[in-house]
Amino acid sequence: MRVNARFEGVAEAQVTYLATNSGKKISEVLRDSVDFYYQHMHQGAGQVPHLSKLIGKGHSGKADVASNVKKYLSESLAKKQGLHSL
Repeated sequence: MRVNARFEGVAEAQVTYLATNSGKKISEVLRDSVDFYYQHMHQGAGQVPHLSKLIGKGHSGKADVASNVKKYLSESLAKKQGLHSL
């Protein structure tokens, strides 16, 4: 498949940075980027597969940790950083 895309501003700087620092051509960087994004989406958008073995294993006293992991993680990070919960 042949693709013609316009990258300007931040996106252009990001692609240029990746190409320069990896020693790859722009087309290789874009292919790798699409593959990386595909792998992320294929595993399940928004999920944290590298932590999935740990979710719900603690003794927090909350019965809904596994089903509300995003909520509890968001609250915990906001509290740690002194921000309001999202």
